[in-house]
Parts: sequence; structure tokens; C-alpha cells
Amino acid sequence: MQVYRHIPSSLQQPCALAIGNFDGMHLGHQALLKKLTETAKTLNLTSAVMTFEPHPREFFAPESAPARLSSMREKLEHFAEAGVEVTYVCRFNRRLAKITPQDFMQTILRESLNAQAILVGEDFRFGAMRAGSILDFLEAKFNLISLPQVDLTGNDSTATRVSSTRVRTALAAGDLREAALLLNRPYSISGKVVHGAKRGRQLGFPTANVHMRHERPALTGVYAVKLDGLNSVANLGVRPTIAGVSKLMLEVHVLDFNGNLYDKHVHVEFLHKIRDEMKFDGLDALKAQIKNDVAVARDFFDSVISTK
Repeated sequence: MQVYRHIPSSLQQPCALAIGNFDGMHLGHQALLKKLTETAKTLNLTSAVMTFEPHPREFFAPESAPARLSSMREKLEHFAEAGVEVTYVCRFNRRLAKITPQDFMQTILRESLNAQAILVGEDFRFGAMRAGSILDFLEAKFNLISLPQVDLTGNDSTATRVSSTRVRTALAAGDLREAALLLNRPYSISGKVVHGAKRGRQLGFPTANVHMRHERPALTGVYAVKLDGLNSVANLGVRPTIAGVSKLMLEVHVLDFNGNLYDKHVHVEFLHKIRDEMKFDGLDALKAQIKNDVAVARDFFDSVISTK
């Protein structure tokens, strides 16, 4: 997959283009990308995605912007897995925020990207003040494919709209099962394993410190997780018991593992919430709790095996 970190100035190969933020890559996003690759194949076009960095809401109101579900690297991995051939990562800045819907369609979509088909969600808005809608695409004579919302039907037959907001709500509530249903996979965070202060090793529970690209994750606490398929227990938070430490960390203790993970890019899947993060009266109390967390995680993985 080709990745452009800017809008090319020269005319590109004709493409079918899906536009959106794609945060979390939930079922709705997956349906859009599936339709994109199908459309591109049918019309003999290049399949392409346009996404934005940072999220527009992070640009306009960073303090109140929603928690990030996925980093740009994670988005790109999902795009590649879906069969997307080209991704345009647009830097969302003041200039892009001021562009009119008409200029966006003519200058960027037609003249630069040569978009022959546009795929968006039915509530898609674009341009300055979010003034543009799917009606503008139709009036401009684009070949537009607007996908309806995807609903998830629960056990009580009620339908829940699949959205990034719904995924964030489920994760914040510790409902990893619902999050997994909305995503069609366990929620995960990926990152590079970096060196830390080795406090976990001193406590008897060495951890892989996974670098976090964003300071406001969609979930915090202690979880049973899998790190690249290995049964593990993880703490995601600021470690309030450790004096002088306030930096957000994702620390993963891999069960029954003595290998070296430093500098590896790993994926951490969140499977079961054990507890919220809390402050303890000293390191001995913390060590006792970690021992209990590991036992809970082992019980969880044993229960999963027994139900298969």
C-alpha cells in the first residue's frame, strides 16, 4: 500500500476514494472499505482512502476531543489488511479547515486525486464549518456511494448504531465484549516495547512497556490481555502508587515468559477487565495486588480454554 502524507500536486491514477476519520475501524468502517475495494475492482480504479491527522475535533478543541481509539499506524495496518492500495493522510490544519466544500471537491478530489467514485457514510460532512454534505457531491455530478449506518442487534432485539462513540462508551464502561462485537475483534493497542525504570522487575513481575502515542486512551485499568497471542496481564494508567510518576504507561506482564521484547512492535488485545487502577499504601500492598491480578488473569484464560 502506498501512503502519501500530503495531497499530490500532480494528477493521480483514477481512483475510487473513501473519506473519513476511521477511528477504531469498527463494523461500519469495515463495510465502507469492503464496498470501496469492490467498487474499485468493478470500475477498474485504484482503491484509495483519505483520512485526517489530527482528528478535526482534536484540532479545534483538543481539551474536549474524544479519546483516540487507534493511532495512525494502526489505521494504516487496517487499510492494508482491507486491500486498500493508496492512502492519503491529510494534515488537518487551519488551511484545510477553511477550504470550502466546492474547492475541496474541485481542487483536491477532481484535480489532484482524480476521484472517479466517492464513498462516504450517510452523515458525512466536509469543508469549512462542515457545510458540505452528500447533496453537494450529487450536485457536483460525482459518482457517489453513500453507505447507511450499520446496526448491531442485541439479545433483546434492540438495534445499536455502530459508531466510534459507542465503542468509546463500551471501553470506558469496561464492557470489552460489546466493544469486540462493535469492532468484530478484540480492542487492541499496538506500539513499540521500550525500556522503563524496571520497577516491575523489582516487584517480581517484569513488564513490557508499550509506548503510547496518545495521552488520552479510551480505557484505563488492569486487564487480562494477549500480547501477540501470549497470555498476559496489563496495567494501563499513570501508576498512582509510584511517587513522582504521572506519565501514562501501558505495562504488560507476559505470563510464564522470559524472552526479550525490547524494540519489538507488539499488539495488545484487551479481553477482560480485572479492576480499575488504584493507589496502594506502599509497594508491598501493590505487589500483593499484582499477584492477585495475575491469579485472576490465569483463571480467566483457564475458563476460556475450558469453554472451547
